[in-house]
Amino acid sequence: MSFTLAIVGRPNVGKSTLFNRLVGKKLALVDDQPGVTRDLREGEARLADLKFTVIDTAGLEDATDDSLEGRMRRLTERAVGMADICLFMIDARAGVTPVDMIFAEILRKRSAHVILAANKGEGSAADAGVIDAWSLGLGEPIRLSAEHGEGLNDLYTHLMPIADTFAERAQEAQDEVAIDVDISEEDDSDDVDLAEDLRPSRNISPNRPMQIAVVGRPNAGKSTLINKIIGEDRLLTGPEAGITRDAISLRTTWSDTPIRIFDTAGMRKKAKVQDKLEKLSVSDGLRAVKFAEVVVVLLDAAIPFEQQDLRIADLAEREGRAVVVAVNKWDIEDEKQQKLKDLKESFERLLPQLRGAPLITVSAKTGRGLDRLHGAILRAYDVWNRRVSTAQLNRWLTGMLEQHPPPAPQGKRIKLRYMTQAKTRPPGFVVMCSHPDKMPESYSRYLVNGLRTDFDMPGAPIRLTMRGQGDKNPYKGRKKSTPSRLRKHIKGRAPD
Repeated sequence: MSFTLAIVGRPNVGKSTLFNRLVGKKLALVDDQPGVTRDLREGEARLADLKFTVIDTAGLEDATDDSLEGRMRRLTERAVGMADICLFMIDARAGVTPVDMIFAEILRKRSAHVILAANKGEGSAADAGVIDAWSLGLGEPIRLSAEHGEGLNDLYTHLMPIADTFAERAQEAQDEVAIDVDISEEDDSDDVDLAEDLRPSRNISPNRPMQIAVVGRPNAGKSTLINKIIGEDRLLTGPEAGITRDAISLRTTWSDTPIRIFDTAGMRKKAKVQDKLEKLSVSDGLRAVKFAEVVVVLLDAAIPFEQQDLRIADLAEREGRAVVVAVNKWDIEDEKQQKLKDLKESFERLLPQLRGAPLITVSAKTGRGLDRLHGAILRAYDVWNRRVSTAQLNRWLTGMLEQHPPPAPQGKRIKLRYMTQAKTRPPGFVVMCSHPDKMPESYSRYLVNGLRTDFDMPGAPIRLTMRGQGDKNPYKGRKKSTPSRLRKHIKGRAPD
């Protein structure tokens, strides 16, 4: 039986370190600087034979206004309501603070199961803090060291009886709903229609959802867009630039399409990134791009196609991802027709490597344009997975050669013999030819653009490889020998 455990506490008490320890990976950013975590991050945790979902939360601070800290606190309080068990962590070396006392009182009222943990408990310097933790009135504290993995056996001892309780309740609920359903013949047609409606689109398996990463400059509206897609305020948003730090992944169903969508930190110019934490955040976002299948490059309608936007789009193309360009904040744009015309012209001029990729205008605030964005993502995903038969490719290659033969650099004629598709995701093609090292880049671009146009692959990051196939005789260098049947015939003949 799986349950949900939320790790809560003041900033810099070691919540993200314990989260990484439980999930067995360095998913959450960790730094000595307090307040690194801002969004809720979920992960599949394992502790001995217990499997459960763990939630890493932002540090609880005594702020109730609409400031960034206040919004972070409300998001953490929401995680407390979502979780079955709350693990309240304090810093054993700092001891119990007045803020710890306030939040212990809140947890007593809001959570049915609260476990108290005194982290950083290694060494004698933490003895006083562990004893002081009794004053919170949450029972015996667990002495933990998330960094060194100490005290996890005690955590298992506290979790085990609660996990058994949830398992018993789940079994009872399953027994209650296990009833036979009688479907009459007159309802058969409706059931078929319902099954058709619930069928996942584009053969995307619910167990293997489409991976989508949303990237862009700070304050482009990435978190707001994802909140609108999933239909809830799951990610922290606000007018401040650079709120998101971790690359947060969320699983959901978007218009019958199962997806895993990644929210990433805003990417500024490399020269402007001086802070260590921002470097970690950008690196986390780059990893999300590498894991994604479709990358949505989100632009700000007020300042689209700045140099950094172009770098981000080019990065996604070089990584071989399917790319969709979305222009956000379209609801506040006045001259929409002229602006759209200018955007398309700039897109074709500044990003020729993504020629034909979808350009969608959206409003993350109002939700307008999300249906078009969903359709564009599905089309880009289909193109990214497209396969062309070898026979079609070679008929096409013959026509391309007749229309525009390859050049003859230094008087050496380049022969293109045949072509095949070696891979998908992204589409990769191999052309067997003579003198592949002398093939001009312009002719390769000619072939790639022809593939995009003739096989309906707009915007796809096509990979074209020229591979040599020498004119050598395969029998050259072999020792000449007389065929066996001729040898027998010669051996049987009488000498002259």
